[in-house]
Amino acid sequence: MAKGGCFLFLGPEIGEKQDGINEIRARLSKQSGGSAAEEMSFYAGETPVSHIVSVLQNASLFAVARLILIKNADALKKKEEIEALASYMAHPQDDTTLILISEATSLAKGLEAPVSSGNKRIFWELFENRKIEWVSSFFKRAGYRISEDGIGTILEMVENNTDALRRECSRLMLFLGKDRAVTGEEAEKWLSHTREESAFTLFSRIAEGDLSKSLATLHTLLMAKESPPAILAGLAWCFRKLRDYTGAVESGRANDFEFKKIGLASAKARKDYERASRRYNADACLSLTAEYDVLVRSGGAVLETILMDLYLYKIHTRRQ
Repeated sequence: MAKGGCFLFLGPEIGEKQDGINEIRARLSKQSGGSAAEEMSFYAGETPVSHIVSVLQNASLFAVARLILIKNADALKKKEEIEALASYMAHPQDDTTLILISEATSLAKGLEAPVSSGNKRIFWELFENRKIEWVSSFFKRAGYRISEDGIGTILEMVENNTDALRRECSRLMLFLGKDRAVTGEEAEKWLSHTREESAFTLFSRIAEGDLSKSLATLHTLLMAKESPPAILAGLAWCFRKLRDYTGAVESGRANDFEFKKIGLASAKARKDYERASRRYNADACLSLTAEYDVLVRSGGAVLETILMDLYLYKIHTRRQ
């Protein structure tokens, strides 16, 4: 029988976190003689903790091993919820592996205490040089060549985690040939054609100053189960880059070299930031984003949509 346990998978790097979950899936399958573990996912704040604990305590009738995922675990804040789940985590079922998942880097102390240090992992965002290496290696392994400009364009236009990079680079390859290196112009053309909504497309709507389009993009993201803290983290990254862009312009350093240094190689990216710089103060937007990150995390799932709508309204009305 597969031996169970409890894990914490925290931090903003979604792709490597997913790789870690896949490693556990594979290990459970091997321990179970090749049979896949029975798997269930819950979102904290949507499913009562009492129900989740009941599921955890009841062994499977059909599978040798079970894998239970609790996503957005940082939303678990009520004392009675934490105590109920922590009580189970102190004595987990032998056939059940529980993973608490969050983009935050810590959870309530009661949830961290029962987990051994070896079972707690924080997946940090990749540094810029590692992201460049990741994209270059991804294309090379698939038999493609890509220019420095092409890598820069991808990193500008794709969400800042390896899960999004893997997805978008795979789509991009559908439109490219292997006879020559992928350029920035080609990457921008096809990514614009195929990209899904993300925090970065939301920033583009904000840069346009169109509140109705921004709200529509936000609601698309929320319906796709994108967590508000992740959306706010992506926007904070954009506003920090806007601060760098504004600083370069105000100091008379508005040239190709300086823009590439801050990660703005493509014409589309520069257009977004040029429009945003006319409308918004980056520091004020960063302050508001940090304020709403706290409000969203403490307000619970019921208030998330209302708070995010209010956040966008305040961003659009917080002009220079």
